[in-house]
Amino acid sequence: MSKSDLYTWIKIADSISDLSFSEDGFSTVQVNDKTICIAMFNGKLLACQDKCPHAGGTLSEGYLDSLGNIVCPNHHYKFSLTTGRNVTGEGYFLKIYVIEERDKGVFIGMIM
Repeated sequence: MSKSDLYTWIKIADSISDLSFSEDGFSTVQVNDKTICIAMFNGKLLACQDKCPHAGGTLSEGYLDSLGNIVCPNHHYKFSLTTGRNVTGEGYFLKIYVIEERDKGVFIGMIM
């Protein structure tokens, strides 16, 4: 069984251009009952929960720093979009999602 087989793949768009990114480089989608924040950094799609685990800020209203960390607009906590770890030392953990662009569209991998 490959790592990819662990996920249920959900199509979220026909192409990246259908995601309509904000000026700050974020898009959001609803998958089941979850709001997912999607970012583009150095040509790579990254996805995480849209709610900050610290105080519930909306991460898609924040920004990406020069290292590709997502920064919450409320208290400026920073999270790695590859590991989910809080990089400013407070110990919070952000749920990240696997996201892939394929010939048939853009897909989020979720463990159901």
